[in-house]
Amino acid sequence: MDREWGSKPGSGGAASAQNEAIDRRERLRRLALETIDLAKDPYFMRNHLGSYECKLCLTLHNNEGNYLAHTQGKRHQTNLAKRAAREAKDSPAQPQPNKRKVNIRKTVKIGRPGYRVTKQFDPETKQRSLLFQIEYPEIEDPSKPRHRFMSSYEQRIQPFDKRYQFLLFAAEPYEIIAFKVPSTEIDKSTPKFFSHWDPDSKMFTLQLYFKPKPAEANKPPPPPAANVAGALPRPPSQAPPPPPPPPQGLPPGAPPRPGPPPMGSIPPPPPPVSNGSRAAPPGGPPSVLPPPPIGAGANFTPGMQMNRPPMPPPPHGFPGHQM
Repeated sequence: MDREWGSKPGSGGAASAQNEAIDRRERLRRLALETIDLAKDPYFMRNHLGSYECKLCLTLHNNEGNYLAHTQGKRHQTNLAKRAAREAKDSPAQPQPNKRKVNIRKTVKIGRPGYRVTKQFDPETKQRSLLFQIEYPEIEDPSKPRHRFMSSYEQRIQPFDKRYQFLLFAAEPYEIIAFKVPSTEIDKSTPKFFSHWDPDSKMFTLQLYFKPKPAEANKPPPPPAANVAGALPRPPSQAPPPPPPPPQGLPPGAPPRPGPPPMGSIPPPPPPVSNGSRAAPPGGPPSVLPPPPIGAGANFTPGMQMNRPPMPPPPHGFPGHQM
């Protein structure tokens, strides 16, 4: 008979203590395989024989399932607790930072308070200021309104803009309200920056002055415009100047004679002349007399003009130059 004594006919028989231990280890192995990653276990090691060792408990295991069942056992868990206690004792005690615990009050908000903002300007100091008047008629008796400045990078409602900052006012049980003001340095001297809480009228007043912007450094004057005729447009209201009167001694309607060019101006270039001849200078025709015309039968002796002596005859053997 292959069954244990004391069991009912047809059943598998009562499990012995050995069979229960085997079944328990198998269940622990399957559970460990689902929850534990052996690649991250610092005590898991495979030796050169192909078996597995536990470096913490110095035990030898035939397969991975046997090692995982061992990690869930009492021996392995006890050694883990001993090692953690020894490391905590050997490590130096580090001072813990003293964290200040702030208890946040949870109250029911009743809405936003009424407010009034007044813009002011000081003509003597050239400073601009703002006057805030916040009304809290239902404020709690022992509490007082509070205020603070907040950078544009602290809030998450509007896009970041470094040109502006926010001024917040808070009082229980009202909601927190904020005002968007320029991100200019604030003058926090005593007579200009002050806050006041009036418990009778339930009004909180705050006044602030902005520091004036530093004056711009003395910039060099712009370079003068070039003195070019026609560079500046003529105003439409001015009429064109009348033409100059004709010079004395000319009949009316005759074109005036060209006068000398103004000082410092460049005379225009002479017009081109065809056939390679030179143009006359601007001062008028030359004073040298032209040569006499040469006719068909006219002869003249070279060198007789301009009272010059006659040229000697050419030497013999060379033909003379005929003019």
